[in-house]
Amino acid sequence: MTVFDELKERGLIAQTSDEEGVRDLVNSGKAVFYVGFDATADSLHAGHFLMLTVIRHLQKAGNLPILLVGGGTTMVGDPSGRTDMRKMLSKDDIIRYGENFVKQFGIMVDLSEGKAIVDNNANWLCNLNYIDFLRDIGVHFSVNRMLAAECFKSRLEKGLSFIEFNYMLMQSYDFLVLNEKYGCTLQMGGDDQWSNILMGADLIRRKTSKEAYALTYTLLLNSEGNKMGKTTSGAVWLDAAKTSPFEFYQYWRNVNDADVIRFMKMLTFIPLDRIAEYAKLEGSELNSAKEALAYELTSMVHGKPEAEAAQTSAHALFSTGASGEMPETTLESSDLADRQIALPDLMVKCGLCPSKGEARRLITQGGVEIDGTKVSDFAYFISADALAGEGIIIKKGKKVFHRAKIG
Repeated sequence: MTVFDELKERGLIAQTSDEEGVRDLVNSGKAVFYVGFDATADSLHAGHFLMLTVIRHLQKAGNLPILLVGGGTTMVGDPSGRTDMRKMLSKDDIIRYGENFVKQFGIMVDLSEGKAIVDNNANWLCNLNYIDFLRDIGVHFSVNRMLAAECFKSRLEKGLSFIEFNYMLMQSYDFLVLNEKYGCTLQMGGDDQWSNILMGADLIRRKTSKEAYALTYTLLLNSEGNKMGKTTSGAVWLDAAKTSPFEFYQYWRNVNDADVIRFMKMLTFIPLDRIAEYAKLEGSELNSAKEALAYELTSMVHGKPEAEAAQTSAHALFSTGASGEMPETTLESSDLADRQIALPDLMVKCGLCPSKGEARRLITQGGVEIDGTKVSDFAYFISADALAGEGIIIKKGKKVFHRAKIG
């Protein structure tokens, strides 16, 4: 099966500007393509993981990916898929976030020399002469066509700032620069980026008379049409310090029955014939497919040892009946000081230890885990945000599990 056909079979391709042209390009193994990552947070999340998966499919087929950090475009803010203007970040934060992204790209993509290119559009956007840019680039854009684009049209009623209106020109210019710099002829992105990507391909044709292509991948939505990768306590991050391997595993282990096979196709490299066997399962039998999905994703992001530890912890919860009958303590706001509580205090309130001294001893000896991550610092604090929603799971020793949350 060709790489293009596999992407289609896995439900990853949403739209292409020229299906035959894109098919021939990526199946040749000679495509130079790019995907942009605006540095809007200090870690990549589950939505980005889908992007990295598509990149990896194409890279394994011999194509050359360009992973573009949006150090310049992040300063403007992409209006696509937004009902309001994005929060303006400081330059220092954008630089730091971009550096974190580069470290995480290697989770899925082979960044060794000659296998991938990593660049940052701040290198050319931040020093542009605005008048020259308008005369050279802006002249090729029709305002009427831009306003008809879905990314702008959906914002006109609530208000679209002029700084956001520039975003489409900047992203299109990125495509032109990468075409001239590296011979890039294909831009990929989420389906909400369709208008921006088409404009970039059109700009290349207008400026160079060369052919350029657009491909969008399917957004990570659940069966109800809502974006995946969000929990009651926030996004599902790839950084273990923000979403522990156990939390990450549990998130995918608990997806809806209607979503598990589709996510297995989109997010993993499990062979399609094996996935077809999982698709025959029904009812409680689907739990084995959910476990396979959770293990595979946790292994790819955090490594096999962490995936095995998360799976072992999850099995321990179920084997003790804790999945539905786990002891639970609901705290009041008054139990916290400055919206946080020390772990020894929390363990006493939950009845896991008779005294703070006993809790400290157990913690320092390595006998306590929070959401699958061992905590050995007795001065560890749990925030109100972590306790919100479903809260946290404290594991004491090998078999005692307790949920703590705030009312």
